[in-house]
Amino acid sequence: MKLVSICPSNTELLAYLGLDGQLAGVDDFSDWPSSAAELPKLGPDLSIDMERLEALGPDLVLASLSVPGMERNVEELEKRGIPHLVTDPQSLEDIADDLVTVGRACGIEERALKTAREYSDFISELEKRAELATDRPSLYWEWWPKPVFTPGSINWLTEISRIAGGRNIYEDVELASVQTDWEDVASRDPGRILLAWVGVRTEKIRPELLLNRPGWPDLRAVRDGQVDVMEEWLYCRPSPRLLEGALKLGNLLHPELYGDLRLPGWVHAVN
Repeated sequence: MKLVSICPSNTELLAYLGLDGQLAGVDDFSDWPSSAAELPKLGPDLSIDMERLEALGPDLVLASLSVPGMERNVEELEKRGIPHLVTDPQSLEDIADDLVTVGRACGIEERALKTAREYSDFISELEKRAELATDRPSLYWEWWPKPVFTPGSINWLTEISRIAGGRNIYEDVELASVQTDWEDVASRDPGRILLAWVGVRTEKIRPELLLNRPGWPDLRAVRDGQVDVMEEWLYCRPSPRLLEGALKLGNLLHPELYGDLRLPGWVHAVN
């Protein structure tokens, strides 16, 4: 079966299902697993070269509405009559469902069900550890600095915060993505700031610039040195790779609770 993925999270999802060997092309931002580097690149995920994609003759194209603006690509796929499947994960459970949906569409439902079950089992183990936490640091996740975007309650990062023994300071806002401002963040005075700018490599993020924001030098997190640059690829892509990010966050917040926990073997099997 010839597959094409036009967003990184679906490329990763296919890899966890053992289907990356059937990929014929990917978007420019799909950089994992390492085999993706050898595949034809079809352009940025919001500007896919549909002529080139169609020429590949895919049996199935995977798109995701978790990428704002992906609707344009989906409309073009429909217009051209190209077989496609659209995911729209907002939660950790949605990702488990997507594993099964994609696996079924690709003829490997049994493997997909097993992977989804093991994925959910590891989340349950993280939840058990989180229940033992006596304190839950308040976390501010920054997806983008200006305008400010941060995850709300309807987002996997709020869940990851919880199962890692923390609390998203915007969990009270019933949105997947919240556009706010520096002043509102300051009024919530987070205990820890986590910078995961979408599409930006960690080495390009300069946390010292937070000191230039009005009122931010007085924030608890800044005063106490609780500012961390987080890997965008472990936290901003809704694929099973989030398990790695969740465990890393758990070890950051509560090493005494998560330090002995290891990722499932099937997570490490992909690279």
